[in-house]
Amino acid sequence: STQSRSSAASDVYKRQIYWLVITFMTILFLFIRDKFGPIPFVNFLKGKYLRPKREERIFMFMDLKSSTTIAERLGEERYFNFLNDTFSIATPGILAAQGEIYQYVGDEIVITWLTQNGINKAHCISCFYKMTALLKDKSNYFDEKYNAQPQFKAGLHFGHVITGEMGIVKREIVYSGDVLNTASRIQSLCNEMNTDILISNNLMKQIDQKFLDTKFKSVGNITLKGKQQEIELVTPLKND
Repeated sequence: STQSRSSAASDVYKRQIYWLVITFMTILFLFIRDKFGPIPFVNFLKGKYLRPKREERIFMFMDLKSSTTIAERLGEERYFNFLNDTFSIATPGILAAQGEIYQYVGDEIVITWLTQNGINKAHCISCFYKMTALLKDKSNYFDEKYNAQPQFKAGLHFGHVITGEMGIVKREIVYSGDVLNTASRIQSLCNEMNTDILISNNLMKQIDQKFLDTKFKSVGNITLKGKQQEIELVTPLKND
């Protein structure tokens, strides 16, 4: 009888240890997945980028408008919370458009797609409008908590990059190529062009516009800072 009770207690203890390990591994798995993002995490597990590879990708650089003014008024801690709320609320729009979050840089977010995924159903452009709509739905929340509204300006371009894992102490998937610089510089022209979104016409030519509610027009050939070759840009006929 004493032996059977001891055996039963041992079985209970073993089950507790088993489920503790399972719970810990599950939490660790979810934490690492959230750290990388769903798609990059799967690629990381597969070892897809252990060796650098050439890919064609779309990049969208999104920058928060009037960020300096908002930061000065809110102060460091409240501004950090403002950014965190902004990105948290907008992220479902990125996932719905099959986008991959490449990185956060202060008040900027960089989103990427393999070109075929991004042009499919105009995901790379609809992503911007999905995010904008989600933030607009929470306008009362931002008014009440921060007395400020998050609004983004965005630049999109596509081209070839070298993709691979980089780092020793901290490894991450890195993209290297001129397309990133170009997309960033396109985004920087939004204020000058008085628009929320600018897209290279080379990218727009790849997209079936029947999937877009907004019509676009050319703003002409522009010479980007640090570039010699002009690039034609397009923008919405009107800002939503």
